[in-house]
Amino acid sequence: MGEPLLELRQLSVQYRRGKTVTRALDDVSLQVGLNETVGLVGESGSGKSTVGRAVLGLAPIHTGSVIFAGDDVTHLRFKDRRAFYRKVQVVFQDPYSSLNPVRTIARTLAEPLEAYGARDKAANRQRVQAMLERVHLPPDAADRYPRQFSGGQRQRIAIARALMLSPRLVICDEAVSALDLSFQAQILNLLHELQAELGLSYLFISHDLEVVRHMCDRVVVLYHGQVMETGPTAGVSSLPGHPYTYALHQASPLPNPRLQRQHRLGAKPAVVAGPVESLDQCPFAPRCPHAQAICWSQRPTLRASSQGLVACHRYPEWQAERCSARNGAATPASALRLAPRTAAPVTLEGDC
Repeated sequence: MGEPLLELRQLSVQYRRGKTVTRALDDVSLQVGLNETVGLVGESGSGKSTVGRAVLGLAPIHTGSVIFAGDDVTHLRFKDRRAFYRKVQVVFQDPYSSLNPVRTIARTLAEPLEAYGARDKAANRQRVQAMLERVHLPPDAADRYPRQFSGGQRQRIAIARALMLSPRLVICDEAVSALDLSFQAQILNLLHELQAELGLSYLFISHDLEVVRHMCDRVVVLYHGQVMETGPTAGVSSLPGHPYTYALHQASPLPNPRLQRQHRLGAKPAVVAGPVESLDQCPFAPRCPHAQAICWSQRPTLRASSQGLVACHRYPEWQAERCSARNGAATPASALRLAPRTAAPVTLEGDC
């Protein structure tokens, strides 16, 4: 992959309230290469958004470092962080609240330019209209207000605002989760198009595995602030190496009614995630049907799997146990397999 554009090295984030310390991220390492899309997936509270906030300097980094384009940006001074923000931008989840309702679109898109010294109003106006056309909105949209646009159009405007300063990395924090499925597809296609045209890199945060499969080159699976598994999206999607990744696939709805019915019959009752009792254990052990004594007494480290890296003491034994324990009501493995990013959806035979 060459030298990464963004690299997180053993990053830990802690929040303190009185004598209580909450560890939001625990020893997280990942890389985002040039023109690459890396997905962060996991349940709510897994630490996905905290990773984005740590990169932007909005979360209190306890240990570890953030490296961008070869420079350590973990603890930048205010002046240096302003320069950093020209290279890294963010698209937020809610297009209804991320735009100022009393400002025209032209004013919203020109604001980043003016903040960095571009005072020529005519030139700024031309750049705003050119960017609107690039995200497939008419130039006259510049004189309208956010309330006059649909959710999908507002997210296009949010993307245009993020690109006004020509960044190298865009953090997409649940950028399509608030949209209808048809609008989601349009925005994902737009992001692909802009990446190819502008040479962008994306850190793509999402809880939707199907969206990540379509969008991302590589995926990082987080649980309780720890990396459970990482590798190429096609490989991790087709054959999960960690029981938690497999559980995320089980929770995804299927478009085939027959397979979805079998999927539900074979699914186990959900277990509510509580706080990890000890740092010297696998955080997923309380929910894992394959956990053994070592899982409760020793924290697993990332090690090589057939698809990438996995933090599981029982890999690959748990996969054999799952296959041997399956019965007629269990979920077919073909229902859990996903197509690679560049391929059309397919149904594969079982892996057991």
